[in-house]
Amino acid sequence: MTETTSPEPKVSRRDFLKTAWAFFGGLAALETGGVFIAYLQPRLAEGEFGSVITAGLVDDFPPNSVTHIPNGRFYIVRDPDGGFLAVYHRCTHLGCTVPWDQATQRFICPCHNSQFDQQGTVENPPAPRALDLFPITIEDDQVKVDTGTVIQRQSFETSQVVYP
Repeated sequence: MTETTSPEPKVSRRDFLKTAWAFFGGLAALETGGVFIAYLQPRLAEGEFGSVITAGLVDDFPPNSVTHIPNGRFYIVRDPDGGFLAVYHRCTHLGCTVPWDQATQRFICPCHNSQFDQQGTVENPPAPRALDLFPITIEDDQVKVDTGTVIQRQSFETSQVVYP
């Protein structure tokens, strides 16, 4: 009896290259998709804008003061009676950054001269409404501000003030 061996199937050069190109093309597409998905994921670490920021201890903010928190893009306003507001430093007119002017005790927009009092109420238009606020919580004597939630308002109300 003679044994017959079946010939091994030969892979042509063309089939090998098609398979290799398909494999590496698929691998590149997966990597590109992974990078794209990672890019779209939110990067909110604690202490960055868009997350909860610990501004400091209650005692760090003397009564009747305005303190800029640059990494949070807001001011901590401490009223004379001890209450707190977190005022967004973005003008409600065109979105310019509004600095606090210590000499005049006002927020003055450098773009169109909108002026706001210490609580963020419009005193000189063209800004259509008061500066926005961020919610404040006071935990363990720490002032924490949620910069992921913007509170739009027309004017200042005493219910907006948070007390320790």
